[in-house]
Amino acid sequence: MRAHPAGPRHGDQLHDAVPLAPVSDLGFLDRSVWATGVERDHDGVLRVAGMDVRDLAAEFGTPAIFLDESDFRGRCKAFRSAFRGGDVYYASKAFLTSAIARWIAEEGLGLDVATGGELELAVRAGFPPERILMHGNNKSVVELAAALDARVGRIVLDSHEEIARLGFLAEARGVRAKVLVRVTVGVEAHTHEFIATAHEDQKFGFSLAGGDAAEAVRRVLALPQLDLVGLHSHIGSQIFDTAGFEVAAHRVVALASQIRDEHRLEMSELNLGGGLGIAYVTGDDPAELETVAVSLRQIVQREAAECGLAVPRLAVEPGRAIVGPSAFTLYEVGTIKDVEFGTGQHRSYVSVDGGMSDNIRTALYDAEYTVVLASRASTAGPRLSRVVGRHCESGDVVVKDAWLPADLAPGDLLAVAATGAYCRAMASNYNMVGRPPVVAVGAAGARPILRRETVEDLLALDVGD
Repeated sequence: MRAHPAGPRHGDQLHDAVPLAPVSDLGFLDRSVWATGVERDHDGVLRVAGMDVRDLAAEFGTPAIFLDESDFRGRCKAFRSAFRGGDVYYASKAFLTSAIARWIAEEGLGLDVATGGELELAVRAGFPPERILMHGNNKSVVELAAALDARVGRIVLDSHEEIARLGFLAEARGVRAKVLVRVTVGVEAHTHEFIATAHEDQKFGFSLAGGDAAEAVRRVLALPQLDLVGLHSHIGSQIFDTAGFEVAAHRVVALASQIRDEHRLEMSELNLGGGLGIAYVTGDDPAELETVAVSLRQIVQREAAECGLAVPRLAVEPGRAIVGPSAFTLYEVGTIKDVEFGTGQHRSYVSVDGGMSDNIRTALYDAEYTVVLASRASTAGPRLSRVVGRHCESGDVVVKDAWLPADLAPGDLLAVAATGAYCRAMASNYNMVGRPPVVAVGAAGARPILRRETVEDLLALDVGD
């Protein structure tokens, strides 16, 4: 399986020689990486939805994440069209705000939530509860009760304890909850260890090995308060083709056949989870969405036919694939240091005003990103650079290896592409730094959908002595 190489965690790889030769055009914007509304004007300045990033920086400050609303909505429409006849649940863990929830609702998608906080945000935003799917490997009694009280459409069961908890809570409320059983299928997407979720030795779901998943189904069916409507599987993240999904579907449909034979019940839904990858750098080659959708439908149809089952309704859970490419992060350059890292080899350490507090993925997964000079054109030659943050941590790296103009100077603006997913969502307050704003940019102008955190916000939680 082809997947974006996440590599080792970070520390022992930071000083390897750069693997790529300088690019010929430092101002090039790879359309597979950047949002559709991002372009350069005749002065070489980056614009999003027609708005100059220098003006955006002046109004909203840096670092800031700018989200192309039209691009986001376009990707929602594309998924809904590609999986017509099925269900698309936006994976809110990638990034969620009230505005995002409203956009998702308006574009006709469902919403996958994994915590009580995500559920509460969705409810307050007025998201249709029947289109919400509730995940989580350790849902509390409070969270399960909230899901039932909100009348969410589906709850994905993840443990034997959870089956009993949900049955008890549903009986107390006099309701019957629609549920799916999450199956761990023993398929490991070849991606980073920490984001591969379908091999046996991990915390999610019921394993097929040893009959654990089959036992979970028996326990669900023994409780009249639970309505088993389908099976769920998720094999990993940042996946570039459908080979792993084919194996997963084969094994899950085999379980569905066993359920039919043992319990005289056919599963009406099959949720294959998320994990579809995006391009972070030139050379990344995720499959086209329509190709993936056609392939997944054919896989499920073929597997169902071989088992003599009716074709279940297909569901998927994209998060990164929708919001990831729709946003970029804008930083201001602070200091630049020339560092010799080998005999005659030099690298510029370009420090920006953000870092691992707004993008932990490089430090956590050794993730790769595309970065460009955004505030002006440059005719200077390329210089090997490492874009680093402001935090007291040697692993505080935003872009490990990049070619940037040799005349880069303090005050310049840098844009890092494809930061819509898991950047602001995983942001922290390390070194007491406030998290950046997220600004939606579109035909109506620019408006914050998450404001910048202030020192007052951070101190508000300090109760003192």
